[in-house]
Amino acid sequence: MSPAPAGGWTTGRVVTLDRIGDRLVRLRLDVADRVDHLPGQHYVLRLRAPDGYTAQRSYSVASEPADPLLELMVECLPGGEVSGHLHDVAEAGDVFELRGPIGGWFTWAGEVEAVCVVGGSGVVPVISMLRHARTHGLLDRLRVVAVGRTLAELPYADELLAAGAFVALTRENLGDRVAAPPYVEEVVPLVARAERAYVCGSVGFASFATRLLGEAGVRADVIRVEQFGASG
Repeated sequence: MSPAPAGGWTTGRVVTLDRIGDRLVRLRLDVADRVDHLPGQHYVLRLRAPDGYTAQRSYSVASEPADPLLELMVECLPGGEVSGHLHDVAEAGDVFELRGPIGGWFTWAGEVEAVCVVGGSGVVPVISMLRHARTHGLLDRLRVVAVGRTLAELPYADELLAAGAFVALTRENLGDRVAAPPYVEEVVPLVARAERAYVCGSVGFASFATRLLGEAGVRADVIRVEQFGASG
């Protein structure tokens, strides 16, 4: 398997910026000298103040490699210097320092059948995977379990449902499904034939999802985990 692509520091100009509810902001950027990424990779975005002070944060890529723009979906975290600026201050036309793509462990380009269990903003790298799968006719090789509190709070909820993802909401019913985390019996049919599993979400969610996959019959050595916390 060839190494994952990697890029150095460059700049990205915000082409569009959409604030979604009170916690999410979607940015689409035109990246200078962009290196094509693999679905699942991420970028570091760095802010620089006039006095030279910098703050940076890593964000997973939502766009597929074929997209001419780089798409990031950022959740505004309490006290988050970077996410707060992006959500409250940034606007189209702004230019940010970027480094990426980064990472080779949490990537999928269709080489194996896979299952993903993702929660909250942890859905973002899997959106890149789903978009890549749709473009290349590989949707039958990728199955997704997405967990959110409510449909309005789950990033890309409509796109996930349209792609056939199993969506479990914990604070409101969805159709005939009563609000609850996913049950083992709901996941078992989705892990059949999966050669690899991906888990992305908060530390607590990652622990739950890893345990859920194990109870559904997935071997621990094929589970790849990416987790995050409020402090990054």
